[in-house]
Amino acid sequence: MKGKWINSPHTFALGMFAMMVPSQAFSSFYSYFYVEKLGLGIGLATLARTIFLIWDAVNNPLFGYWSDRTNTRYGRRRPWVFGSIPLFMLAFVLVFSPPGGLSENGLFAWFLVTLILYEAVATVLWVNYGALLPELFRGDRIRAKASAIQQGYQVVALLIATALSPMIYAAINFSNMAIVYACVFGIFMYICMMNVQEKKETDVGEPLKLIPAFRETIRNKKFWVFNISNSFAQTVNGLVSSMIPFYAKYVLHISEAQVSILMASVFVSVIPLVFVWYWIIRNMDGVKAWRLSLIVYGLSVIPLWFGYDLISGIAAGVAVGFGLAGFLVTPAIVGGRIIDEDADKTGLRREGIYTAVSGFITRSSGLISALAFFIVGMIFGYQSGDNPGSDPESTFRYLISVVPLCLLVISVVISFTIKFKFTEPLRGDYDHEQKINHQL
Repeated sequence: MKGKWINSPHTFALGMFAMMVPSQAFSSFYSYFYVEKLGLGIGLATLARTIFLIWDAVNNPLFGYWSDRTNTRYGRRRPWVFGSIPLFMLAFVLVFSPPGGLSENGLFAWFLVTLILYEAVATVLWVNYGALLPELFRGDRIRAKASAIQQGYQVVALLIATALSPMIYAAINFSNMAIVYACVFGIFMYICMMNVQEKKETDVGEPLKLIPAFRETIRNKKFWVFNISNSFAQTVNGLVSSMIPFYAKYVLHISEAQVSILMASVFVSVIPLVFVWYWIIRNMDGVKAWRLSLIVYGLSVIPLWFGYDLISGIAAGVAVGFGLAGFLVTPAIVGGRIIDEDADKTGLRREGIYTAVSGFITRSSGLISALAFFIVGMIFGYQSGDNPGSDPESTFRYLISVVPLCLLVISVVISFTIKFKFTEPLRGDYDHEQKINHQL
């Protein structure tokens, strides 16, 4: 019975569930917690994210490179994940547990230090867990299935982290909520990794040194176009979820207790819609499916502009859920094929450095989101919860609808800037002996 669950898409997806509960709670509520609740200025919050990205630019490729070169009897990725579990739990709790009585500069310093610690450990986790998907599941069809299951688990995590969080922090405060989520992460991440058995690779090439490995990665035009396009769409994921509490308060004029209902309208709808998208794209080329999901996602944020109360907000949330579901499922197919193609070229499985550099590009979305918050806030006079300015409604109406639409238009345009040509099997399991030349 135990063997049935080894490398099963279902047990592997528990890792996504484990990481997304605290990660989504962080991305959805850190701005609200520090800016609205604690009064940290959005300028200082933006500065903290900028400083982190400089650090992230260094550590992301390094962690991926070290992961690819790790060789133990337990595998390449699993030792990194197991070592990071307790550190991630601690860092996440610290983010939401600043000491009382801090000045604004003291609060900024606490946020900056805990952010750097949290994001560094999160990088190790995401790089190594993310590298396992293309490594364990070879071929478009099995990847699409594994991705759909993974995203189904992710949506459950999103629902817990967004819809339930307002009720939880209202009842037990943010710090205790963080402790609960850290424990959930630790339990499910351990179960996931105990059921992962890494494949023994038969690399035919000599391992690349750091600079050549990084150079080979950044020369891959498909990789860059794919990830830069995704970074703009990923910005929308974070921006919409983090703006919902503000949108509820200033645009829909609903109580804090009703924020959970609004969050649920997005993330409950995503659960079945993920499998609707899997049905839509199961016989579609991966690149076409990915581009289609970006276009639909862009259209789906438009109804948020017209929200004015709880009911209209829920309707708009369901529309966003459909667009989000497509973007959750489709990128794994294209990303996996890019990595497979690199393995054919170099004779090496380099999921680690590809996942790391991809993670840095997409995580730069946090800076884009923070800059959008800062710029739109300055235009309409919003500074913090203590000083929301004369027109906070317009601030958050633009931030949750107009800005995401513009970002997704950019994402779609970038996705069409090159032709994606692969010499890979389109469906079924990975097979080096059966290759076709496909061009879009």
